[in-house]
Amino acid sequence: MKPKTLVTREIFDDVLDYLAEHFMVSANQADTPMDPGTLARNLADKAGVMTTLVDKVDAALLAGCPQLKAVCNIAVGFNNIDLAACSRAGVMVTNTPGVLDDSTADFTWALILATARRVVESDAHLRRGEWKGWYLKQFLGADVHHATLGILGFGRIGRKVARRALGFDMPVIYHSHRRAEPEVERACNATFVTREELLARADILSLHVPYAPATHHLIGRAELARMKPGAILVNAARGGVVDDAALVDALAKGRLAGAGLDVFENEPALNPALIGLPNVVLTPHIASSSAATRHAMAMLAARNLVAALTTGNPPNLLNPPPTGA
Repeated sequence: MKPKTLVTREIFDDVLDYLAEHFMVSANQADTPMDPGTLARNLADKAGVMTTLVDKVDAALLAGCPQLKAVCNIAVGFNNIDLAACSRAGVMVTNTPGVLDDSTADFTWALILATARRVVESDAHLRRGEWKGWYLKQFLGADVHHATLGILGFGRIGRKVARRALGFDMPVIYHSHRRAEPEVERACNATFVTREELLARADILSLHVPYAPATHHLIGRAELARMKPGAILVNAARGGVVDDAALVDALAKGRLAGAGLDVFENEPALNPALIGLPNVVLTPHIASSSAATRHAMAMLAARNLVAALTTGNPPNLLNPPPTGA
């Protein structure tokens, strides 16, 4: 008998067909979000599951799923999954790195340009019928070309964002837990600096770090106060990396010129004060949401699941057993 598996949210039909070649698949194509109790009931007899970042997998859930062997997240991030609890339970965890890097970098630039040039604010002005004609100081924004781009987190996506800055003749400064190789810095026209210098010098600061306890409120009230006056903050990484309440304060007081945000603390809820700020561009966690990229993510997660349950060695395993185990 084929192993039983669950797909927690709607995915593409051809991905389901691929899974059905290997498994008995229960698929939530109605796309109804599952609360923890519903998820636990649906997983009780499953060997594997394809999850999304809204599905919480923790020790309590695992306790009721004794047959579970693999959790395959349709995302790069995996802060919705307790990796240590999965390892203790002998459950493999995978993610989908690489396939969404370019789309996320593209979208980061969409946020940069929309925020700097006040695209959303001026669009709303026009749609409300308030535009009465051209005048010199209409919606004055900030130039992106020649501005200093600061990148916090210089992994795959951060580097692709930096490469795109070459077309705008922007100097790039970055800070990361590890300095990039000299050839990478040359290719990206990027210079490694301390975090303090990054905050002080960047005209536009773009965040590309994962969410974890160590990065919770990495950009908080103190860091926002150290940023260059009139700077722009862009976050297409993870909610919780920024203290949203502190950001609201900095924006409302004019300390920062604007922010472009694709992610939020406690999403899909967000700080209601953000809604009323004209100098913020808000999007609903869609940085990777091109048709091609979301399909590639789902198919990679499916291939991870097939490999996990057939070979025990999926290509994007996040919790390999200790050496010698």
